[in-house]
Amino acid sequence: MRKFIAAFLILGFVAAAFAAKAPTHRSMRGESMGNAHVALVDDKEAIYYNYAGLTQINRLGNYKKRPEQGYYPRNFFGDARLNLGGAGPFENYFSTYNVAKDLQKLYQRVHKAAEETGINENDLLMDTLSTHPELVHQINAYDHKYLTMKLKMDAELAVRGFGAAIWVDASVAPYLDGGLVLPFIGVDTFYVDAVIQGGFAVGFTDNFSIGIGAKAAKRHKVEVITVDILNYSSLQDTLNDRYHDAADHIFDSESFSFGLDFGLLYQLTREIRIGASLRDVYFKELAGDKITPNLSVGLNYSPRFFNRNTAYARKFNFACDYADAFNSEKNYKPLSHLNFGLEVEQTLLAWPGYNNEIRALSLRLAGGFKGGYPSAGVGLEILHLVTLEFTTWAEELGYFTGQEEERIYMGEISIGF
Repeated sequence: MRKFIAAFLILGFVAAAFAAKAPTHRSMRGESMGNAHVALVDDKEAIYYNYAGLTQINRLGNYKKRPEQGYYPRNFFGDARLNLGGAGPFENYFSTYNVAKDLQKLYQRVHKAAEETGINENDLLMDTLSTHPELVHQINAYDHKYLTMKLKMDAELAVRGFGAAIWVDASVAPYLDGGLVLPFIGVDTFYVDAVIQGGFAVGFTDNFSIGIGAKAAKRHKVEVITVDILNYSSLQDTLNDRYHDAADHIFDSESFSFGLDFGLLYQLTREIRIGASLRDVYFKELAGDKITPNLSVGLNYSPRFFNRNTAYARKFNFACDYADAFNSEKNYKPLSHLNFGLEVEQTLLAWPGYNNEIRALSLRLAGGFKGGYPSAGVGLEILHLVTLEFTTWAEELGYFTGQEEERIYMGEISIGF
């Protein structure tokens, strides 16, 4: 095992010469636990956090064969899921809605007055703002009102020893800016990441396993767009141009980048697992970005006295990760790499006598800290076919943790078995 660890670390240090973030899959379970997941990996999330965890599928929960690890509801087949989710900072939505109403009234009045008097609309607006400086103050109070929106779509398949997924992560951040005189609207960031990946895991002993995966990724980005608020037609033309740029090159093979993921998992005791993963080792730039590989190590603790393997099963996990160790962007401090999380999942309705192999309703509650910011989530699984989840976490927009928080709220529906 020492040879595997040494090779793992050497590969990581070599890969650390790169410099940008890779496509990020938004795992609802992982994000709700502060993204502390590299040693927990007992289901399909192993595809994204640590392929070595694929050896745990249909093993944990098999109480007859492994009573010391029989805490989790067993899935005979594994996981096959289709997921659709969306996210955004909802508090900004509500405040910006009021902003939009105020500005709409102002420009409607200016437009109406321009039609009645025959005065140029821009000149009339300038005169109005110079005559009523309180309006300028009101407009400038709304500088850079972001309306960040995120979308995720996943198709996942995971069985013991193998997992694959196709997923899309997209984000757009339009904003409203008061400007010095004339307000304008713009798009600060817009990207779409599309990824197809797959990998396998091998258990060398009952306690130690490794995993490896390959992926192909495509990224489309749009530079900053700004258009003054009176020129709607140019905004429409600009967006149409960006759309055609993206559509014309969507299947261009030269724009794809290929990479590898590696993972280790070790069952230290019957309650403690440790894990490590080196992910996103890309071989070339992705849409002009040199990718920084993600080296993470972590620990998962699952105390036996909290867990139950009856029909009304319960599982409890506490996880801690040191994540994204190579990322020094934005002057990250060591504590910003620490993630903590815990989860409790309780089966509420089941078919007693089947050792939880048939469950009708399960509730999962989770919480944690991701890089210093709190996270939380709730999930409801119905007949092991439909899962509804809601998660919140925060991302740092500034240069250090605590400077500029963006709180994200994401909901997802998952269908499969």
